Amino acid sequence: MPNLNKLRTAITGGRGGDPATDAALSRLIRLRTTLTIFFALDGFLFAGWVVRIPAIKQQTGASASDLGLALLGVSAGAVVTMMFTGRMCARFGSHPVTVVSSLLLALSIALPARTHSALTLGLVLLLFGAAYGALNVSMNSAAVDFVAALRRPVMSSFHAAFSLGGMAGAGLGALVAGGLSASTHLLALTGVGLLVTVLAGPSLLRHTLPPAAGPAPSTGKAAASGKAAAPRRLDRRTRRLVVLFGVIALCTAYGEGALADWGALHLAQDLDAGAGLAAAGYSLFALAMTVGRLSGTALLERLGQTRTLVAGGVLAALGMLLGALAPTTWLALAGFAVTGLGLANIFPVAVARAGALAGPSGVAAASTLGYGGMLLGPPAIGFLADWFSLPVALTTVALLAAAAALIGYSARNVPVPDSGAAAHRGVPAEIPADFPAEAPATARTAHQEG
Repeated sequence: MPNLNKLRTAITGGRGGDPATDAALSRLIRLRTTLTIFFALDGFLFAGWVVRIPAIKQQTGASASDLGLALLGVSAGAVVTMMFTGRMCARFGSHPVTVVSSLLLALSIALPARTHSALTLGLVLLLFGAAYGALNVSMNSAAVDFVAALRRPVMSSFHAAFSLGGMAGAGLGALVAGGLSASTHLLALTGVGLLVTVLAGPSLLRHTLPPAAGPAPSTGKAAASGKAAAPRRLDRRTRRLVVLFGVIALCTAYGEGALADWGALHLAQDLDAGAGLAAAGYSLFALAMTVGRLSGTALLERLGQTRTLVAGGVLAALGMLLGALAPTTWLALAGFAVTGLGLANIFPVAVARAGALAGPSGVAAASTLGYGGMLLGPPAIGFLADWFSLPVALTTVALLAAAAALIGYSARNVPVPDSGAAAHRGVPAEIPADFPAEAPATARTAHQEG
């Protein structure tokens, strides 16, 4: 009941009990549930792919450098798609684009296990990456709109669902790695992805956001379809701020991609872990991220964004140094867990701030940089592993996490601009990033007026 009251307060500013309020509340609950399902499905499918990379590497006979180049196909497909998915969301609505992208991701995940050379693997990963990139931009755009309507910093809870899905996907992969071929496993994931999308997709298309509270709520067909109204042209300062948050996302997503694609190989190759234990490494990392993100809303309301970003970056840097350089499997696993806790809320905060600044185009820009880091990181790790060693290559994750903490601290006084998408979405432009989301309405009004 307290959570329902918070939702009602977020929608109406404290008034409740009327049918319109209850209908809006019901729509928000259903929409949040559906969006959570899509985030979880994305993590589940992605983790199912990454835990089978060692088997597919062996199947294709690829070296570390060849595998790194093949993985670049995911990067290229995702980054190119992300560059125009924001426009697609603005034109067609983020909800339809999310459903279509999810279908494409489910269909493409079976393709890598059908290849027998690094070249063909790289080509099919272009398609996989394109679907993955489109889904991540579209569902994050939908989540940013939801956060604006709810007026609470719940973005981390959606990314917690991604991490939970990743943990489940990696855990399932660890269980079947010894007895099920990569081809059969990934084909089964295609079936799961199609089934979930067909069941959840109509709900996402049907349940739209109520008008967000604020000076300029979304109205008309745009609001009804989940589309953003025509965005204002962003000034140079706003574009620089969006890029700044995109760089923060890049620094942390680099670590997610590195652990997803190389964590299992590091445990198996450098620490002689068995196939099941090696696959469980990413599952533990995903579990730690899930825990961190589930507590993200409370953490952000208590500490504010700057302290959350800085503390997370420092913690992730220390954890990854342990994970990369530890002499035993169990210490490395502990390092992976600490890294997951540190990285948990940095990416969601960065993408949410970019979306508040510039709408779907801001989400697309920050996501392109962020997921570019996630997807370009693994090939970079591969080259560094060939030149030096895999443990040394993984220490770059710690360096970039520390850089994210430094950039986050330097952005501590960055306000949301007085114009643009933030105001359009009903997010008061004068409220700074660290103003508590749960402050009483009277305190917010006084802050805005004074």
